[in-house]
Amino acid sequence: MSADRLPVPTPVQRESVLRSSAAAKLRELLDRPGPVRAAGAHNPLGARLAERAGFDAVWSSGLEISASQGLPDADILTMSELLSVAQAMAAGVGVPVIADCDAGYGNANNVMHMVRRYEAAGIAAVCIEDKCFPKVNSFIPGRQELVPTEEFCGKIAAAKSAQSGSDLVVIARLEALVAGWDLDEAMSRGEAYAEAGADMVLIHAKGSSPQPVLDFLKLWRMPQPVAVVPTTYHTVTADELSEAGAKLVIYANHGLRAAITAVSAAFDTILREGRTTGIEDRITPLSTVFDLQGMGRFLEAEKRFVRRPAQVEGVVPGPAQVEGAVR
Repeated sequence: MSADRLPVPTPVQRESVLRSSAAAKLRELLDRPGPVRAAGAHNPLGARLAERAGFDAVWSSGLEISASQGLPDADILTMSELLSVAQAMAAGVGVPVIADCDAGYGNANNVMHMVRRYEAAGIAAVCIEDKCFPKVNSFIPGRQELVPTEEFCGKIAAAKSAQSGSDLVVIARLEALVAGWDLDEAMSRGEAYAEAGADMVLIHAKGSSPQPVLDFLKLWRMPQPVAVVPTTYHTVTADELSEAGAKLVIYANHGLRAAITAVSAAFDTILREGRTTGIEDRITPLSTVFDLQGMGRFLEAEKRFVRRPAQVEGVVPGPAQVEGAVR
């Protein structure tokens, strides 16, 4: 077949290429020296800000997405609602998107359905945690119930069996330290999840000291890389975590929290002063908003491809024409 008659890829084939490229890109990042840094986001705009800042990946944060809807991070939103946001982010950025998939939205069958949908949407990695469904955010005091290790291993195995390609990264999130268990329990679970097929484990903790996480990293001997989320133990740097053995460092909710602070301050100033003059030098100009929207590409495409037909002037019929039409 000549080059000018090569078959045009179908939409399904193009989508398959996009899926594999996003996940493959994440795997390439994980194979490189040094830490991989991911920033949390809850919409494509936040994802683009993370990408422009220089983060390697975007964390599609369940907390951020729930908060953006004014709802608790407690499995209130459905899988489809969370997926639609993650898919929009994946379509809007060039860096891989890692999806926070809570407890997998149910049992192993739910996890299999989830993996198929997220993989088809171009998501590079899915992360599920070993808490009971419905879960509640890890930083909320009270119930932090874990499923039995064997049950969660079944979820991990189901996730790996459901993916259509080999690149999708399945992350097993360990909540033992969050739930009040000791390091031995966290290590035992982590090793079991790795043996069940997880591509990476995420060790979560909510204390102000990084020491429990550093202790876990020191003892970890499995080949799978480890992800960490230094939300509360924020004094440790990404490089220090990397030197201790962490590969993926996720700043899971800082964009949302920064936005809440900035927006609240701006609104307070407007109401107090009765005008926006006092904040104009502290807020982003509209030109930057248009740039983030891709307005330049939009206008260029409009110039190239939008074809407007010539204006056709209307003809007002005269009395004779109207009379003839009536007859």
